[in-house]
Amino acid sequence: MGFIKAFTGALGGTFADQWKDFYKPEIDPNKPAVALHRAVLQNQNSGRGENGKGYNNIITNGSKIMVSEGTALVLMQDGGITGVITEAGGYIYSSTDPNSKTMFVGDGIIASTIKSSWEKFKFGGQPGVEQLAFYVNLKEMPVHFGTGSVIKWNDSYFESKVGAKIRGDFSLTIIDPIVFIKEFVNAGYLQSNSEQFDFNDPDNDQANKVVNEFVNNLSAGITRLSVDAKTNGQDTYDYISMNRVLFGQTMSEEVERTCQWRENRGFEISNVTVEMEYDEATEELLKEYQQDDKAFRQARRMGELYQNNPGMMMADAGAAMKNAASNEGGAMVGFAGLNFAGQATNNMFGAFGNMQQPAQNNNQQPAQDPTVKLLEMKKLLDAGAITQEEYDQVKKQVLGI
Repeated sequence: MGFIKAFTGALGGTFADQWKDFYKPEIDPNKPAVALHRAVLQNQNSGRGENGKGYNNIITNGSKIMVSEGTALVLMQDGGITGVITEAGGYIYSSTDPNSKTMFVGDGIIASTIKSSWEKFKFGGQPGVEQLAFYVNLKEMPVHFGTGSVIKWNDSYFESKVGAKIRGDFSLTIIDPIVFIKEFVNAGYLQSNSEQFDFNDPDNDQANKVVNEFVNNLSAGITRLSVDAKTNGQDTYDYISMNRVLFGQTMSEEVERTCQWRENRGFEISNVTVEMEYDEATEELLKEYQQDDKAFRQARRMGELYQNNPGMMMADAGAAMKNAASNEGGAMVGFAGLNFAGQATNNMFGAFGNMQQPAQNNNQQPAQDPTVKLLEMKKLLDAGAITQEEYDQVKKQVLGI
């Protein structure tokens, strides 16, 4: 009992034209997340073929069946699976032909997985008994989600706990239609009059459970990717928006760790597309961080320039001191660009390297003018490189307060 292959590939050609009626998938382009639906008889037989009953969703001896690319056909009887096809083409169902086969799964990526599941769940059935046929979508299915409220995560880029409302789509791909049907789909979707199993149906409790589990793992997934975002110098949202597949892999690993979708349900995440709306505190943090980052990059360029050109640093320092002396009420202006010339700045930003000071007689460093040091620190404060508290502390030390 099983199937006989009539032709391979898409429905077409002279032979296929002779199929006046057959079962085929009903694909609704407006519902791309439909994962399972019953086989639908196309045109009544009217006595032209072997299938004289013509019952909708009932597969009888001699029925002709079409399997499209990216689709699996699963034949069922009494809740058990009696046949599976994942190879695109045309087939004839036969309960008596000794050449008929229960499986046509080819040599694709999921072939070994399906064969393994078949040995676990196969059901013999009885020849001549009416059976039900269902199509399973093996293509990527975009599943909508939204967090509703703000979720929090530990963000390495911001070096702080941040939050956002998140919405978007995650693409699910069924990798084992047998496990999907036997272990996940409710029995109500496997009846002769059942509705389509749509992951975006708000009344589908199983689908809602999947969305909730995905959302529950978002925080862990984003936390992981924020480390990569920091390494690449991008804020977390920009980074994950441009790396959908990487985000999908990360979320797939997180969901698999907590819920075992692949093993227990037969599907996995392939990619994720999101939109984020940071909460107010995170928005302020982002603005501050962008300002600090800009000042940091400018200072680093100046520090590297002075490190490679010590003479230039000393010339600029001399000019700045003269300018400061003649600039009443605004002496700090003369020190623009000298943030990292002083030793105090070197200590705070060791990433710029140790910029050596000119050698002194008797290996002694002359005492630094308190006014010069305060001007240097004030410039750092204005650039956002240090905090007011740090500036006040240095001020007290310099003035002996």
